[in-house]
Amino acid sequence: MRDHEIPRGIAAFGAEAPVVVHFDGACQPPRGGGLAAYGFTIEGVGLAFQDHGLAVRPYAEHSTNNVAEYVGAIRALEWLLEHGHDGEVLVRGDSELVIRQMNGAYEVRAEHLRAYHERLRQLAGRFRKVVFEWVPREENAEADALSKQALEEHRTGARAYRPNGRPTAGSGSDAEPDPDRA
Repeated sequence: MRDHEIPRGIAAFGAEAPVVVHFDGACQPPRGGGLAAYGFTIEGVGLAFQDHGLAVRPYAEHSTNNVAEYVGAIRALEWLLEHGHDGEVLVRGDSELVIRQMNGAYEVRAEHLRAYHERLRQLAGRFRKVVFEWVPREENAEADALSKQALEEHRTGARAYRPNGRPTAGSGSDAEPDPDRA
C-alpha cells in the first residue's frame, strides 16, 4: 500500500507507541537513614503526568536511594494501571541497579530490596510489554529534579520522625509528610 492510499489519521502499521516513564530517587543523607524521595514523569498516548513524594517513612531503617528509585518506578506503573493503561511501557532511569536487576543482569542481593523488586516485577507483568532501559543522568533530569523537590518539600515536616527529635540542619519547607505516600 502506498502512502497516498492510507487514509489520514490512521497509522500505517497499527502500532501504538509505548508510554515512556522516567523515574528517579534521592536520599538525604546520601548513605541513607534520613529522607528518601522519588519522582517520575509519564508521556505518550495523550498522557503527560508527573508526580513526586516520600518513598518511605522519614528516618526509616531502609530510607535509601535504591529504595527511593524502586518506589519511583513502582508508583509510575501503579499510576498507569490506575488510569487504564496496560499497553507497552518504556521505563527509563539512571539507576543502574534497578534497571539491571529488572533486566536480570544483577541479582537482588540486598534483602530489603527483594520486596520492591518483586512488586515492580508483578506490576510490569500486568502490561502488554515493559522494557527497562538505563539512560544517562542528563536524560533523566526532570525525574531527578522531582525527587529532589520532594526532599525539600518534606524536609521540615519530617523532623517529627527524626529519632533524636532534633531538626535537621538547613530545614527550609513547612510541608508536612504525606503518610499515605510514606
